[in-house]
Amino acid sequence: MSLRNTYTSYGWLAKGFHWVVFLGFVALYGIGFYMGTLPVGPDLFAKIGLHKSIGIIVLALAVFRLVWRFINPSPDLPEGMKWYERLGAHGVHIALYGAMLIMPISGWAMSNAANFPVSVFGWFTLPNMIEPSKAAVENLKAFHGTMAWVVLGVIVLHVAAALKHHFINKDNVFSRMMPFSKEDA
Repeated sequence: MSLRNTYTSYGWLAKGFHWVVFLGFVALYGIGFYMGTLPVGPDLFAKIGLHKSIGIIVLALAVFRLVWRFINPSPDLPEGMKWYERLGAHGVHIALYGAMLIMPISGWAMSNAANFPVSVFGWFTLPNMIEPSKAAVENLKAFHGTMAWVVLGVIVLHVAAALKHHFINKDNVFSRMMPFSKEDA
């Protein structure tokens, strides 16, 4: 498997970014929804800390992923795709890249507004992005929560499109992002 993308498949680094960030989002959603069921207490604060740490790791990976994307373009889309499918594919990818940046940044800002530091697994603490503000906490909490649902919808759309390509179109769009796909040979 190649480090770099080819015209027909993603390289191992792009695939690694894709799947590690996906697993990060799965963890963030799982922890985030679970936090909503917990009473205020040590368990909730531990889960919030874990959620923040994973969110910042996703943010860092997103930055590296974007840099890699700009210096290593994606494989070509299938020639038979209609213009609106191409537009949709690009729009969903832009939304996903935006989510990888906006969600962690809004969480970081929300913590700062609540006067809580953002520590990444206790290894280091990020600088404060904004001053403490109850109004900002409420606005950022609403934004972060709403965006979580919007992003989840975009992820579902992304997965549905990939499955459509695999099972209906029978092209390589789905398989070229899978680890160890036949395009890697």
